[in-house]
Amino acid sequence: MPRVQLALNVADLEASVTFYSKLFGVEPAKRRPGYANFAIAEPPLKLVLIEGEPGQETRLDHLGVEVESTAQVDAAADRLRKAGLTAFEENDTSCCYALQDKVWVQGPGKEPWEVYVVKADSDQRGKPEDAPAPAQAADCCGS
Repeated sequence: MPRVQLALNVADLEASVTFYSKLFGVEPAKRRPGYANFAIAEPPLKLVLIEGEPGQETRLDHLGVEVESTAQVDAAADRLRKAGLTAFEENDTSCCYALQDKVWVQGPGKEPWEVYVVKADSDQRGKPEDAPAPAQAADCCGS
């Protein structure tokens, strides 16, 4: 089942994990240095916490919709283009400690949205240092 993703940059990852664990009644599904994500069943939400600068207020990193297959990502890309939106696709990309296929668009306030599928776990938070980073794509997990 698809679910909405909310990715936040937080100043204190441990305090944020504690708070959101209590708020949603679940522990993180994945923990890595500077990173945690929650796979919340009710409400269907993927909450991603990305450690930012100490003292910084929590801010939006990006929004997304997690789907179950690459075919659903492809269908979303087609639908978005037909609706007149500029869509940027990334396939087999490492992001948020996962191998993903995705398509990005920007909302009217320049907020980045992705439709993505997680294909496998990864040891890398973001793209490898030598990978090209197209200007149209949002930064992966604040990297």
